[in-house]
Amino acid sequence: MTDKRRIDLSVPSAARMYDWLLGGHYNYEADRTACQLLLRSAPTTRELARNNRWFLERVVRTLAAEHGIRQFIDFGSGLPTQNNVHQVAQAVDPQSSVVYIDNDPVVLAHGRSILDENDRTTIISADITETDYIFSHAEFKRLVDLSEPVAVLFISVLHCISDEAEPGQLVQRVVERLRPGSFVVLCQLVSEDPRLRQKVTELMLEQTQGHWGRVRQKQDVYDYFDGLAVQPPGLVDVTDWRPDSELRQRQRSIEWTEFGGLAEVPARP
Repeated sequence: MTDKRRIDLSVPSAARMYDWLLGGHYNYEADRTACQLLLRSAPTTRELARNNRWFLERVVRTLAAEHGIRQFIDFGSGLPTQNNVHQVAQAVDPQSSVVYIDNDPVVLAHGRSILDENDRTTIISADITETDYIFSHAEFKRLVDLSEPVAVLFISVLHCISDEAEPGQLVQRVVERLRPGSFVVLCQLVSEDPRLRQKVTELMLEQTQGHWGRVRQKQDVYDYFDGLAVQPPGLVDVTDWRPDSELRQRQRSIEWTEFGGLAEVPARP
C-alpha cells in the first residue's frame, strides 16, 4: 500500500527542492538544478517558500496557544528544518503530540533520526492519500485521540496531488473523521495566469517524473474549504495571514502565491 520507491538521487523531489529554497542541507544536485529551472519561470519562488514556512509557524502557534489544540497531523510534512510543527506546538505545551506523514525516503530517514528522541512525535511512511492506512496505524493511534479536537495540516502539499487522485476528496475524507471543534489548515500554490500554471506544472511533472499534481487557482482552494468555518482573516495569500511582526521582512512572491487559511470543523446537523 505505502510508497516503496527507492531513493533515486538523480530525480528531484518536491520536498528536497523546498528544502533547498529554504536554505536547507537535505538536497542534492538534481534538486538544486530543478530549482534553478523553476526560478527562471518564477523568480520569487524562494520568497514564496519562506513566507509559507513562516505561515506554518504562526498558524501552529495560534492553534496551540489560542485554541488549545494539543494534537497535530501534518500531511506531507517534508524535510526537517527549524521550527517544525512539534517544536512550535511543544513550546506551548510539551505534551502536544504530532504525527508527520510523508513517503519521500529521504524525508523519512532524516525525520526519524531527529524524532527518535521525542516520544510525543512520530513520522508515518505513507502516501497522504492512504487515509485508511494512516488512521489505522499503530503510531497514529498511540498519539491521536479522535474523540478530542485535532488540527490537520495540508500545508503546500495538495498541488503535489494529481486531479485523478482527487485532492478535494482527500480533504473531505480526513474531515469526516474529525470531531467538531477540530481545525484544518490548508494552502497550496495558485496562480491566475494560465500560462504560468501550465509552464510550471509541465516543468515539475517532467523534473519529478510525474510525482506532482498541478498549480491550481484560488477557486480550487475555496472548494477545499466547503462546509468548514473559515477563521479570520479568511482565505488569503499566507503572507497576509496574521503577520506577527513588521520586523520580519516580508518580500512577496509575484508570479504565484501560497493561498489558504485556517478553518474549524463545525457541529454537524
